[in-house]
Amino acid sequence: MKKLKLITLAVILLSASTEFASAQKLPGLDPSPADISYFRPDGRNAAPVAKITYGRPLKKGRTMLGDVEPFGKVWRLGANETTEIKLYKDVTFGDKTLKAGTYSVYAIPDKTEWTIIFNSKLDTWGAYAYEEAKDVARIKVPAGKTESEVEAFTIMFDGKDATAAMVIAWENTMVKVPMKY
Repeated sequence: MKKLKLITLAVILLSASTEFASAQKLPGLDPSPADISYFRPDGRNAAPVAKITYGRPLKKGRTMLGDVEPFGKVWRLGANETTEIKLYKDVTFGDKTLKAGTYSVYAIPDKTEWTIIFNSKLDTWGAYAYEEAKDVARIKVPAGKTESEVEAFTIMFDGKDATAAMVIAWENTMVKVPMKY
């Protein structure tokens, strides 16, 4: 009788663990993974000035700028959730000074010029909930060319102080947003 109870208990435990394992269907890798770029002009161990969090879509043989992401329309500046930037101190982008805090970042891309938008509405997906009334700053910057094709959409910071820039690159397009703090 004891043996039967132990076997029954073992079967129940095995069944429960198999059911638990099959119920845990974890997602695979996102096709547009999230990434973070920090602006630490004084090196890796220095306090950051800015941190940008964004989704990195891949070109995958497609024409993205001007096609999948049309020119002249507000774009989330990446994929999935709206791109957000956290400023640890006041930062001037172009000629607009933004107070320390967190902002969503959008763009209106065009062939020769992009409008970069900093907006106060946070925690949104895509540009579907974009509200122009919540814009904090808009900066127009020229669109240039990259030296070679960029497969994965990229945002990074380059330089120090008055010569720094937030760099946006994808396909054969590069946009540099001047910044200083």
